Amino acid sequence: MSRLTEAPTLIASAQRALRLLEAAARHPSGATAKQLARDTGLALGTTYHLLRTLVHDRYLERREGRYRTGPAVSGLTGRNGPEGPAPGPSRPGGLDGLLGRIAHQLSAAVHFARYKDGEVDLVAAAPAPGAPTADPRHFRSGAHAHAAGKTLLALMSAEERRSHLARYPMVPFTPYTLREPAHLPLLPRHGPQRAAPITQYREYALDTAGAAVPLVLGGDLAAVSVALPMAQAHRLPEIAALLRARVGDDLVAAAFGR
Repeated sequence: MSRLTEAPTLIASAQRALRLLEAAARHPSGATAKQLARDTGLALGTTYHLLRTLVHDRYLERREGRYRTGPAVSGLTGRNGPEGPAPGPSRPGGLDGLLGRIAHQLSAAVHFARYKDGEVDLVAAAPAPGAPTADPRHFRSGAHAHAAGKTLLALMSAEERRSHLARYPMVPFTPYTLREPAHLPLLPRHGPQRAAPITQYREYALDTAGAAVPLVLGGDLAAVSVALPMAQAHRLPEIAALLRARVGDDLVAAAFGR
């Protein structure tokens, strides 16, 4: 048989991993390992082995025992979920790696969000063991509830904030979600890094607490935030202070591509 007609060499483990990714993508709210094993016809032990690898490399996220597609998959398509930005220029190359290092150092999930073209968008995120990244599906509409969004709303002009809240009313995600615009914090655009980090406890999700610090470069507004499960909420003040100290030229350069 000539080389042109030989069957291609296929990597079975890669095929199995891709089948798991496809199966997880069919369950936006997440699926258990047993469910994914049934969907793919894989042995449960093989499924767990592949899931650990896919979670480690951020192609999947594990939350409350269920697996869903992770930020690495969003990066492949240039989208962050149903409410994510439309495909366009890729984000600055160093941002993902920098957020991953911060998440590792702080043992907390880290998110980077920007206010651009009138929208609050989740640009990049990095999970940590026991601290998954935020559900991106309601990130824009839930800006009043998560720490990064509250920080961006605090930096907006009064007109920008009114416009955003007219399109995305302050609906309750939990019983602790702020409901009135007057209750939202405010920050000056000049020297906002001197302000205390903006926090949220159980406002976006009942099992999560978070804190965010602003990034302002000229007219560009962004926020970097950390998220912890409520069982670790006692760590939040210390983690927020460390995050604030970590904000520097390298993060600004990676965030704004300058």
